[in-house]
Amino acid sequence: MYKVIFTLVLAVASFMGLHAQEFQGMAVYESKTSTSDFKTRMEGNKEMTPDMQKMIEERMKKMFEKTFILNFDKSASIYKEEEKLDTPGQGGGGMRMMMSMTGGGGTYYKNVKEKSYTVDKEFMGKEFLVKDSLPNLQWKMEGETRVIGGYNCFKATAVRPASKTDFRNLRPKKEDATKKTNLMDELDMPKEVTITAWYTPEIPVNQGPENYWGLPGLILEVNDGKTVILCSKVVLNPKVKTEIKAATKGKVTTQKEFDEIVLKKMEEFREMNQGRGGNGGMRMRIGG
Repeated sequence: MYKVIFTLVLAVASFMGLHAQEFQGMAVYESKTSTSDFKTRMEGNKEMTPDMQKMIEERMKKMFEKTFILNFDKSASIYKEEEKLDTPGQGGGGMRMMMSMTGGGGTYYKNVKEKSYTVDKEFMGKEFLVKDSLPNLQWKMEGETRVIGGYNCFKATAVRPASKTDFRNLRPKKEDATKKTNLMDELDMPKEVTITAWYTPEIPVNQGPENYWGLPGLILEVNDGKTVILCSKVVLNPKVKTEIKAATKGKVTTQKEFDEIVLKKMEEFREMNQGRGGNGGMRMRIGG
């Protein structure tokens, strides 16, 4: 009980400090999605050569292990993948499409006061500007605590619908898929996923990575069972301020409209793949 009271006192003191100045903060997040499901299926596929498997694993590592920067103030934030020197030229349109569908690409702007978000996405050579309302996550406060990066954190959980256009949500199908040659046919998209978040009241902003928000403190870790997003660094009131504003370039769509466009194209890929053989289609989608 003493620990909880002490943490709340620190939070109040921090909150007063935030309002005493033009507050801004920066947090670095490491995102990693388990690829064990893909590797297991590839190892059991006799038609896939070792070189092909190695190439796909290297591509998946780049897609599913990323670093993001969250710049935030009291009401808004921008979340963007860290730029790397070797990023340009890595694959063609198919690779960029996959990057977009695994959490990367674009700038994710959240305005928690207006409960809205804007994210620019590139898909099949076209630029989109997705504007919609932030998800209404029904957080359940748990009793567990832990320390992340020196900050006292509290646990919260929520159940949310799984995005059908985010490949990180793919899970292996329960039925036997040994006769299938298409790797994607062996995986399925769940209807919902359980989210576990750790937030710190010591940084009392209603922010977090991606579209996570709604807790009384900065979210430092998110885990949905396959993807873990962990904060590795926090800088409060950095000397160099970042302009926190939404992107403006692209065709404006809602999230539902954008998802429908992506799902339609995915279905076209699936139909093309049926006439080519499973592995060829997999190379097209992952290799670009």
